Amino acid sequence: MAHSLYSHTMALPSTAPLDIAARSVTGFGAGARLENQDNFLTIDADGMACYLVGQVACHRRVAGWPAGHARVAVLDGMGGHGHGREAAEAVVAGLLYLPACHQLPVLEAALDQMHAELQHAFAGESGRRPGTTLTLLEIPPGADALLYHVGDSRLYQIAGNVIAPLTIDHVPATSFAMHGALSREEWWNQVHGEHRPQISQAFMLGNAFANPAQLDDALFPLTPANLPPWLATLADRRVVTLRREAAYVLATDGFWSCPRALAWTARWPAMIADGADSRGMVDALFDTLANDPPPGMHPDNATAIVVRLAPRFNHLADETALPEPYHSAIKDV
Repeated sequence: MAHSLYSHTMALPSTAPLDIAARSVTGFGAGARLENQDNFLTIDADGMACYLVGQVACHRRVAGWPAGHARVAVLDGMGGHGHGREAAEAVVAGLLYLPACHQLPVLEAALDQMHAELQHAFAGESGRRPGTTLTLLEIPPGADALLYHVGDSRLYQIAGNVIAPLTIDHVPATSFAMHGALSREEWWNQVHGEHRPQISQAFMLGNAFANPAQLDDALFPLTPANLPPWLATLADRRVVTLRREAAYVLATDGFWSCPRALAWTARWPAMIADGADSRGMVDALFDTLANDPPPGMHPDNATAIVVRLAPRFNHLADETALPEPYHSAIKDV
């Protein structure tokens, strides 16, 4: 089962038009999942939204949405905890009614409140509440994007032949690194060089960063104050400057659940090089995953959104600073 959205480039006065495409699939090949517990949301500059309900793509116009503003998000419901699809759908429903945000503190406060309310709403007698990842970009017109990230879905930047992650996976290896138990190289190899299914934090579920021995209700943002220096520029909640020559991929971990994950993601820049627009890039990613997957690829739900600033109109040009290891580690593969 596959779902796709392709929205066209829009040029609006005093805005940075966006080229956005999204796609979600239950899985590929033998052993593919029976249910798609991923979800996504795109709200384009005209206020047209696309998302999944009951694994079916839905479209609606968001009333009162400001012209030129965009919101994109990917979500991966935690099936192991039960009701993963429903959890992701509930978050998407909340995002559809969340007013457009222009400032990071406003976005943070609104999403933290949504986390607490949904956590309470989904609390069951068993105490095994559901959760979902959430990687979201809020893109006001003519301004930098706002990032809010929870879980192990990712935001990637692809520019030329270089791919760089702009988010940190919320996994045990990251907790070890925060406490000095893993070096930069060890962390990189465990998080990006392979794939492990454990997660240390999810939206609605809570976090095991504050105390690994128990699950706390609140979310635990990773910030420069609690991250090692070599990860400090990749805080969970921050402003991100989008580059005009780059493509931005928001994706769930079904895209890199294989033994040599780093070698696989390093193929992405060449894979999408011929994509003239976001739609072509999304198609290239999914077609390759279906027809030429990396060895040992685990059949999982896979969801991706590609966002580009339309080159003909783009005026945001400053490069987002990335720590040197991300550049060198990718190039050396």
